[in-house]
Amino acid sequence: MNIGYSFLITSLAGLSTMLGMIILLFSKKDSNKIIVSSLSFAAGVMICVSLLDLVPESILLLTKKYKNFVSILFFSIFLSIGVLTSMFIDKKMPDNNKHNSKLFRVGIISMLAIILHNIPEGIATFMASSVDMKLGLSLAIAIAMHNIPEGISISVPIYYSTKSKSKSFLYTFISAISEPFGALIAFVFLQNFITDSFMGLLFAFIAGIMTHISLYELLPEAKSYNMKGIASIFFIIGIIFMSINHLCF
Repeated sequence: MNIGYSFLITSLAGLSTMLGMIILLFSKKDSNKIIVSSLSFAAGVMICVSLLDLVPESILLLTKKYKNFVSILFFSIFLSIGVLTSMFIDKKMPDNNKHNSKLFRVGIISMLAIILHNIPEGIATFMASSVDMKLGLSLAIAIAMHNIPEGISISVPIYYSTKSKSKSFLYTFISAISEPFGALIAFVFLQNFITDSFMGLLFAFIAGIMTHISLYELLPEAKSYNMKGIASIFFIIGIIFMSINHLCF
């Protein structure tokens, strides 16, 4: 078991989230277009990650221990719990009805969801690379590809709501390091305790959170700028991007 290699590729996969900040280098003159296109693109990516990765993987892992009906039942319960959790977080986030406040809230909720997503990803990448270096590398590349747009979903709303690149960097970085944190958890505590059913339930929970955020936070906020054409185009681009990524990796 190559622990150093496993930590390295898991950390690089997580830190790829920071590449989402590159979009902030674009002209500030079209800030509304950047916000709308970024949020819509990130929503498409999150929907795709949920439907093409988390949902099938969750059901596959659960069926290894339970019968099909029981697996679907457990999946549905934890997917619903994920949606309800996201709704609860959304309700508890402050909202003073100012547009920049809503945008800031979108960034924070996205960060929390992605942290919850990145930790099990870090666990999976660490465990896979510990057993098979080639498998771990392939998984890390796939994760890095969708971490970039996830970084966009945090950095763009945080920056344009606060006008602070340092805050945008901080919140995006916190999300990024959650992936190697997941690897650390796996190394210290979970190597002998992680089961297929546990990961299956966790993936269903995260799928619920990410789906809710995409449909009820990112897309509505993008559409509030009255650029529905741009929002629709970049939402579709996000889906296509992740579909290609899914086929390639």
